[in-house]
Amino acid sequence: MKRMTRVVDLHSFGNSNEIRVCHARLNLTVDLDNEQLRGSVTLTVKRQPGCPANAPLILDSKNLAIAQVWAHVPGKGKVPTPYHLEDARTTKILGTPLVITMPRGVNEISIDYNTKEHAEALQWLPAAGARRHKFLFTQSESIMARTWIPLQDSPSVRITYDATIAVPSGVKAVMASKHMPRGEANLYRFAMTQSIPSYLIALAVGELEFRPLGPRTGVYAQPSVIDAAAWEFAETEQMLKKIERRYGPYRWGRWDILVLPESFPLGGMENPMLTFATPTLLAGDRSLVSVGVHELAHSKSGNQVTNATWRDFWLNEGFTTYIERRIIEDLYGADYADMQIVLGEEDLAEALSTLPAADQILHIDLTDRDPDEALTDIAYEKGALFLRQMEKVFGRKRWDAFLRQYFDHFAFQSITTAQFEDYLQEQLLDRHPRLARRINVKQWLYEPGLPAHEKHTSTLLAAVEASAKSWTGGTVAANAIDTKSWSAHEWVRFLRQLPKLSPEQMAELDSVFAFTNRTNAEIAHQWLLMSVRNDYRAADQRLESFLATVGRRKFVLPLYKELAKTTAGKDRARELYSRSRHFYHFLVTRSVEDALAK
Repeated sequence: MKRMTRVVDLHSFGNSNEIRVCHARLNLTVDLDNEQLRGSVTLTVKRQPGCPANAPLILDSKNLAIAQVWAHVPGKGKVPTPYHLEDARTTKILGTPLVITMPRGVNEISIDYNTKEHAEALQWLPAAGARRHKFLFTQSESIMARTWIPLQDSPSVRITYDATIAVPSGVKAVMASKHMPRGEANLYRFAMTQSIPSYLIALAVGELEFRPLGPRTGVYAQPSVIDAAAWEFAETEQMLKKIERRYGPYRWGRWDILVLPESFPLGGMENPMLTFATPTLLAGDRSLVSVGVHELAHSKSGNQVTNATWRDFWLNEGFTTYIERRIIEDLYGADYADMQIVLGEEDLAEALSTLPAADQILHIDLTDRDPDEALTDIAYEKGALFLRQMEKVFGRKRWDAFLRQYFDHFAFQSITTAQFEDYLQEQLLDRHPRLARRINVKQWLYEPGLPAHEKHTSTLLAAVEASAKSWTGGTVAANAIDTKSWSAHEWVRFLRQLPKLSPEQMAELDSVFAFTNRTNAEIAHQWLLMSVRNDYRAADQRLESFLATVGRRKFVLPLYKELAKTTAGKDRARELYSRSRHFYHFLVTRSVEDALAK
């Protein structure tokens, strides 16, 4: 029997089970000088069955200045309606409920407001170097959309939206949506006609150029890096065709990529139609484009079919990580995909060794917790491993058919783990009971640790490990190792296989492979971690410049944590952080400050 689908999201004050927002119309002015968004949002709402006649509309807000709220009353137009910020319910994580009186017959509400300083979703970057104007980008996942738009900030609430964005001269605005005819100068219009959760609403404003990459694909970037970005992401149209061939039509129209400035805290963010990407992917050899494949895979899992609550986050990232590696196999072969799978399984093993049992569960309990605490390798790698075991048990052909059907059945819906489980039971397990007995689905979803599973091996990584062993054993010199065909993943594997080294051994490797000056961020990051551990002071200047010019949390946080393992190192980490704090996004400053406070 299918379970009830009424969703209770512990991370939203919104009363979407009574009155649900279904469309938002944004009209915002971007004030780069004062680092503020101001204007209005008009919300179209729909009363749900059983909604009390006097029910208010309750929205999520955090650190917003609300100027006025208007009800669109039939026959009277816009009239002020009572509202209040329910300060007594304010929390550090969730912000403050905005409670609005809803007159009878009203289904539209307008809110005049502006953002405040330290809005968590907004990163304002100064003009610097080749950047002649200030730059703004948003990052709304998980629950930061409420810091720049008052709305029902829950992944269970899907909305369409349109936007009019006014910007200063010399810059342009882009949004993760369809670009509409502009009309006036410095006024940009956008429309998202497919329903999406609020965390996928995204805006960037700055000096940007565009390069088409195919009929449905292109890349935006600052003028100084647009050529490099266009070269690095030249295969995006091919990636799009691969995912369509395996999992069905791409339903979002376009897939463009926006390469953001260095402060962007993530590898990529799957904002529909316009993936936001870190410039650390511009390695010059297309070796890091798997991040792009991952964000493209989100067009199916995450964007088309979304987790209904952040407890169900694995439905986004586990599926996406699984699909990413299937597409990598289609593009670059099974050996390359196997390498990534093995690396992912090792990351998972490390996570399991450090996380408490309760946080090893796919359907994680996040009561009274920040939803970003679910952003671990459990959601990504345990989720993907579970799906790989399903593939092995039921066979690729049958499993691929199920996935394609699953994405179609739940298209543009937000679902819970229970809904997925019910659908899996009905469409696959009940139809193949003999095979179903070979996998314990409930154990995978609701219990810590890992059930019995088939482990992957990688011939590429085995060869790298042999090279590392030969060098540390003294049987070959560093310059005798054949590295011509190595990808960034293999270089990182080589470095991770090495034991604690003396400064002299570090210097030997550096003289042969020039690790300290590597521009590939993955390799440079691993080398700098080793430099801190092995007290290789020749890399000190590179470490300082790396932390001052790279804002990606994946790289920044481990380096500060490694420095902080000694008393002197922690003092140095705090000094370096004080210099670069202004450069980092809120997601990074929060993580680093937590690490340095311990």
